[in-house]
Amino acid sequence: MFGGRTKYSQNAEPTRDDAWRRLYRIRLPLLLSIVGFGLAGCSTSHVTTPARSATEQLLISTAADQAAERLAGKLAVQGSIYVDSAGVEGYDTKYAVSAVRDALLRHGAAMAENRDKAATIVELRVGALSVDSESSLLGIPSIDIPMPVGGSSSTPEISLFKKELTQGVAKIAATAYDRNSGTLVSSSGPQYGFSNRAEWVLLLMLSWDTNDLLPPDTRPVPKPWDN
Repeated sequence: MFGGRTKYSQNAEPTRDDAWRRLYRIRLPLLLSIVGFGLAGCSTSHVTTPARSATEQLLISTAADQAAERLAGKLAVQGSIYVDSAGVEGYDTKYAVSAVRDALLRHGAAMAENRDKAATIVELRVGALSVDSESSLLGIPSIDIPMPVGGSSSTPEISLFKKELTQGVAKIAATAYDRNSGTLVSSSGPQYGFSNRAEWVLLLMLSWDTNDLLPPDTRPVPKPWDN
């Protein structure tokens, strides 16, 4: 008995330190994983956007192209002309004026280098060059709800059927007169151009859009964002 070794049972209960060690080994990887996911979820990227969208610009320029083409067909001018756009102001008017010049050239007119070398002056005026929007909904619209502590929240929109239409509108007219005598050569009267883009929603989940802004096969196939 004396000098012998003391035997400990293998079934002895673990001490409190052993329990803390096991808990540390289990929870540390879990904690690191949660922190890693949190850091990944918090990453953001900033993309700068211009003040106007490409869709808005396409709507206006497409309508301007249509109005310019109709104007050139109505305005019976030949020989050298000078397009006077001094009274044309506003967004996208430079494009509209250039579209009119292009259409007149394709209809047989010739652009003079300056006003003094032209036989006919074509004076432009623009009555409209902008976009309109309208929306129709079959369902329950989003409703703003004031919060007791300030601010507001809103309920989600429930769309059984929804249509949002954005239309580009252009109204352009021109008067052509003889540079020397000032007599009327031709008047186009107001000419109009329209472009459309519609967004549709059916049964909350199905959505698509239709437009007349781009010719067929304009986008590359396959589209870059489909890869």
